[in-house]
Amino acid sequence: MKNQNVKKLCVAGILCAVAVVGSLFSIPVFGSKCAPVQHMVNILCAILLGPWYGVGVAFVSSFLRNLMGLGSLLAFPGSMCGALLCGIVFWKTKNTWLTYLAEVFGTAILGGLSAYPIAIAFMGVSAGNIAFYAYIIPFLISTTGGAILSVFVVESLKKVNVISKINS
Repeated sequence: MKNQNVKKLCVAGILCAVAVVGSLFSIPVFGSKCAPVQHMVNILCAILLGPWYGVGVAFVSSFLRNLMGLGSLLAFPGSMCGALLCGIVFWKTKNTWLTYLAEVFGTAILGGLSAYPIAIAFMGVSAGNIAFYAYIIPFLISTTGGAILSVFVVESLKKVNVISKINS
């Protein structure tokens, strides 16, 4: 049991590092920095570690990205909502295609809507300047790119049995 927890923590640390380094490749869209690698990491966490580790990795990587000036406060709701939803979907269904869709929905819709109050409260954005759904499109662009990227990564890892080895 302890060995399994250590293995999961090591994988979580590696995925957190991948998310932070991957955020160097971000695309500015409207008020947010789109980091598709974070969404790929969310899906990998869902498949390899489960929903709670996924939320933890999303939180820590968002925190580190903010400390390093590589992200904005909007990284928290976007990445954490997506990580939680895709983690729960994979945990319950074991279906990778539903997991990809859950990441897109969780980040774009749930994360985009929850970013609105954060932008107003902490980023000094006036409520009159943005609509409550203003972050859905940038989050959708980012998470769709990350989901497409993760399709290639996950399917490649399945072919060489890495996923089954990590999960055993």
